[in-house]
Amino acid sequence: MNPKFYSLPEEKQQQIIRAGFRVFSQSSYRKSPMSEIAAAAGISKSLLFHYFQNKKELYLFLWDTCARITVEEMEKGGAYDQHDLFSSMDSGMQVKLRLMRKYPDIGVFAVRAFYEKDPEVSSDIQKSMGQYLAVHAGKKLKEIDPNDFIPGIDLEMMYREMYLASEGCLWEYLQRGSLDIDAMQKEFEELVEFWKKVYLRREREDI
Repeated sequence: MNPKFYSLPEEKQQQIIRAGFRVFSQSSYRKSPMSEIAAAAGISKSLLFHYFQNKKELYLFLWDTCARITVEEMEKGGAYDQHDLFSSMDSGMQVKLRLMRKYPDIGVFAVRAFYEKDPEVSSDIQKSMGQYLAVHAGKKLKEIDPNDFIPGIDLEMMYREMYLASEGCLWEYLQRGSLDIDAMQKEFEELVEFWKKVYLRREREDI
């Protein structure tokens, strides 16, 4: 990215960023032209290419921006301070749902990017997500007490399964044409209660 982008006034930067999120949230990477993003930002296509060398650079910049905003909001919301696994997952999802309500284009973009299949960007996105999951899961797994869970459970596999299921719920709602935040929240809460019954030792003992 051209450093001149950061020399722009903050309002102009945000105008371009919002335009990118809006256009990329409406279609796939391949079907989102730079000309449409430039028009949405109120600038010429040549000027957009002055700030970003190509569409891939802009797309990955937006992905990093989305990740940064999410982490900042997770920290503010105390999602990383929860030591109970299920409380942490629930807190994290609540933060993401609040972000989707506040910035609907960012929420849809994040889900689309996570499932983007275009080889030009998919490997970079999956590598980024893999690193995030490895760090976050590693930290969280060190905090939980294995004795709270059913004997013999692979905690790392369990955490990965729950994480991917959560992301899959978001993708399923996206395929319906819109993100019904209230319905998503209800479904995720039901998922958490289901996981507790399946994986927690005390839930099993109460049955």
